[in-house]
Amino acid sequence: MPKPSATTPYALDGFDRAILEVVQFDNTTPLRLLADRVNLSSASVQRRLKRMEECGVITGNVAIVNPTQVGKAITIVVEVMTERTSIDALESMKKHFAVPEVQQCYYVTGEADFVLIVNVGSMQEYQALARRLFAENANVRWFKTMVALDRLKVGLEVSCTDK
Repeated sequence: MPKPSATTPYALDGFDRAILEVVQFDNTTPLRLLADRVNLSSASVQRRLKRMEECGVITGNVAIVNPTQVGKAITIVVEVMTERTSIDALESMKKHFAVPEVQQCYYVTGEADFVLIVNVGSMQEYQALARRLFAENANVRWFKTMVALDRLKVGLEVSCTDK
């Protein structure tokens, strides 16, 4: 089966969607229980999971870590405006932002060019990161920092229903 492109998504059927709804919330669900929940055999579920991984529907299987429990309790949202937006300059920025402290990075429309979600353990840690990522980068015109006061909703789930 060909890998879907950015403009042509993988064709999910009802069984695929049901499987995704379960594994997004607990990817450690035993295959036998997953099969029972979606009314398929374990072998069929396993084949479907493998196919969805190969086609890029499932891009990883991870543990979601509570940042407070690992000493990274401060969540910061950073908007970044660049000097140059050529393809090479943007690709360089994307690579530059690929550091462990940056949890998410989005190339966006609007006043800023990038929005980053950052987790750090202290404001001193953020200050050093900001110096390294933004202040010392000749392609950063400006950056704006917003410190999150509370984590109200954090998730990675994608609705897989047709609704």
